[in-house]
Amino acid sequence: MIKTEEMMLNVGPQHPSTHGVFRLVVKLDGEIITEAQPVIGYLHRGTEKLAENLQYTQIIPYTDRMDYLSAMTNNYVLCHAVETMMGIEIPERADFLRVIAMELGRVASHLVWWGTYLLDLGATSPFIYAFREREMIINMLNELSGGRLTFNYMRVGGVKWDAPEGWIQKVKEFVPYMREQLAGYHDLVTGNEIFLNRVKGIGKYSKEDALQYSLSGVNLRCTGVKWDLRKDEPYSIYNRFDFDVPVQESGDAWARYQCRLAEIEESLKILEQAAEQFPEEGEILAKVPKIIKAPKGEAFVRIESPRGEIGCYIYSDGKKEPYRLKFRRPSFYNLQILPKLLKGENIANMIAILGAIDIVLGEVDG
Repeated sequence: MIKTEEMMLNVGPQHPSTHGVFRLVVKLDGEIITEAQPVIGYLHRGTEKLAENLQYTQIIPYTDRMDYLSAMTNNYVLCHAVETMMGIEIPERADFLRVIAMELGRVASHLVWWGTYLLDLGATSPFIYAFREREMIINMLNELSGGRLTFNYMRVGGVKWDAPEGWIQKVKEFVPYMREQLAGYHDLVTGNEIFLNRVKGIGKYSKEDALQYSLSGVNLRCTGVKWDLRKDEPYSIYNRFDFDVPVQESGDAWARYQCRLAEIEESLKILEQAAEQFPEEGEILAKVPKIIKAPKGEAFVRIESPRGEIGCYIYSDGKKEPYRLKFRRPSFYNLQILPKLLKGENIANMIAILGAIDIVLGEVDG
């Protein structure tokens, strides 16, 4: 039997395939990983503590910077929590704008994942194609909000601005275009033999593991659990739309790939219906006080972000700032299973397993 000396390897924190400022301390026996320890906190901003000294509207830009690939859903979950506490009814037109903005953001987020994951595995063309389509979405969201990455668009009671003239038509035109490109993605990658050999059977876990680790989103649905808060605990106006919740059974990187691409298709269905049903006129902001004071008490709301279940807990003592604010950040929870997945794996599969989880470090670190 050949004896090998154990080696410790630092992956990151400055490494393109760690998808952010993330350090992974790996112990190796030859090419086999015996232990993997994630080291987080390099991007910690103290958002929840800072919020205690900020008015509710002032907190919104901080939410943009958590999951910066899905800023609209972060905006929404905070506003939704405050609105729940205050019993505010959202104007219909504002609700439609919120849903369209969030679903465009979901498609853009999954496009970034698809492009960067393929880049991690050595394919460069998909990254270019994904960012081509994402740029179209970013341009639309820029017209809507004035931002390209951190939008600061949602407001307690509605949205900051109405859609500019002709904007809904652009959304309608984008849907068939994106469907055509999605078919091209499948032709290019999904049936590729090299790609399938790289992702099938790796990073595999069971439904029981997923539930024990509190995984959510695609990382849960890839094990056969059909759970999506847009369907199971509908919020906003999601109960008006006909869409499916894609699931897979195998619980490996290949299953997570299939789920995310299927989710793009389902988001396009929602966008198509929302654009068709969009009210021709109406208010975009409910009647709310200039200085928002949530009543004494507490509230917890949760919604479905591209990475899973994001929650917002607020405890209020009746002032214009929250006494305590806490986010349930899906990337933070989804990352916890990584050491288990990497133990006993070949180091060649390490980045493929990490990339399939789809973490955003701004959300992991808070």
